[in-house]
Amino acid sequence: RPEWLGFPFRIHKDPELIQNVSEGLKKLYKTKLFPLEDTYHFHDFHSPALEDADFDNKPMVLLVGQYSTGKTTFIRHLMEQDFPGMRIGPEPTTDSFIAVMHGEQDGLIPGNALVVDPKKPFRKLNAFGNAFLNRFVCAQMPNAVLESISIIDTPGILSGEKQRISRGYDFAAVLEWFAERVDRIILLFDAHKLDISDEFSEVIRSLKNHEDKMRVVLNKADQIGTQQLMRVYGALMWSLGKIVGTPEVIRVYIGSFWAQPLLVADNRKLFEAEEQDLFKDIQGLPRNAALRKLNDLIKRARLAKVHAYIISSLKKEMPNMFGKENKKKELIANLGEIYTRIEKEHQISPGDFPKLAKMQEILANQDFSKFQAVKPKLLEAVEDMLANDIAKLMTLVRQEEAAMPSQSVQGGAFEGTMNGPFGHGYGEGAGEGIDELEWVVARDKPTYDEIFYTLSPVNGKVSGALAKKEMVKSKLPNTVLGKIWKLADVDKDGYLDDEEFALANHLIKVKLEGHELPTDLPEHLIPPSKRGL
Repeated sequence: RPEWLGFPFRIHKDPELIQNVSEGLKKLYKTKLFPLEDTYHFHDFHSPALEDADFDNKPMVLLVGQYSTGKTTFIRHLMEQDFPGMRIGPEPTTDSFIAVMHGEQDGLIPGNALVVDPKKPFRKLNAFGNAFLNRFVCAQMPNAVLESISIIDTPGILSGEKQRISRGYDFAAVLEWFAERVDRIILLFDAHKLDISDEFSEVIRSLKNHEDKMRVVLNKADQIGTQQLMRVYGALMWSLGKIVGTPEVIRVYIGSFWAQPLLVADNRKLFEAEEQDLFKDIQGLPRNAALRKLNDLIKRARLAKVHAYIISSLKKEMPNMFGKENKKKELIANLGEIYTRIEKEHQISPGDFPKLAKMQEILANQDFSKFQAVKPKLLEAVEDMLANDIAKLMTLVRQEEAAMPSQSVQGGAFEGTMNGPFGHGYGEGAGEGIDELEWVVARDKPTYDEIFYTLSPVNGKVSGALAKKEMVKSKLPNTVLGKIWKLADVDKDGYLDDEEFALANHLIKVKLEGHELPTDLPEHLIPPSKRGL
């Protein structure tokens, strides 16, 4: 057994010993969770042991989809650069798993070399054998986007039984391995061919425990009109609902994720807003990476605990001498009853249990005589980890986030819409007139002035009560009108002059057109006479 298991872990006594979240997670895993996993053969049933690289690696994004949905093009769009080994075409082109990572020079590292590199988080993939490793490469290149995240491109998923058999490795199991370790899973669909093949359905089901990481992209949406797009979107949601089988809806981003002109530009604004939302989601990954690793470790600990109860229960039921094989078959057949008993005895949620069929399948090939009886000390260590140590690490996560507030993905397509006139929403809503010398409200001020003078202003101003009578005609809620009043009353005297009244009406128009109100009044909206205040 590794030497590090001999060291005591004293995070609850000396929290100052832990320098960062990554170090804390490593120590917790090695000293509290690994011993439990090792004792009850967790790694034979569920997931290989974690290594240092799993805690140190950059956030990873996994792209999954049927062939020709634009996965490789999507990566190229994000990075604005070709990567080694990249192949794009309408036929199934990407036939390998490609880990696109940062490196000083362009180059490809083959799978067999990759799984022996202790600095890369892929060492445990050697369990999937040569058939898989021959289809696994790492493309390294210098790129600003890859300084913050790594991207995993996957082979296009085909339909039919023949392709599934001819892969030579368990495709769904490999994806599940990646899903456990990545920060975001993006499922890509083509707006033209929404049929979800058997293999794709199986893949989505195998990712079932990772819905929190999943996002859906409906790509190539610029190739169809608005009415067709509505139908396609509805069909996609219906199909996904049937496969995922949860009442919660996965977030779907609609757009055309490549750097070519839009074929049907009717929905340009929608595509811009969707792309911006997706980019924000990806950009936030480095900031939330520590929290994701913490969350995944908690998930793993809960599963390991349940697994220990299952294995120790099976050991307890086994006879010492005769009839072992018959008893083993009986226990496997009645595993559902054992689940129910453990659930009641230890107050464990049914959602924490591993899949029954999969567990029965693996148990059939196990030697029950090698199973261990219940060891309270190991279980107590994991309970203590979940109850105390994790809470202390949560505090450290918040401190790390506060120390690095600007940590986000930079470069590539993320730069194009950051600032300047092509930023999302630039020059629209409250931003209208931002580049103009003339006050934008002045265009409609004559119309607003007519209303203003019908309110019989005193000393050139109208009171709040009179302004309210006019403003409520917009039918906007009082909370919104109250905010508009605060923004429009620039000199804070409780009255509106003609310019402030015009500004209030301009902001009402902005809101009625579906735009958000600014938190503070932008400089270009301040009335000319108030700019010295």
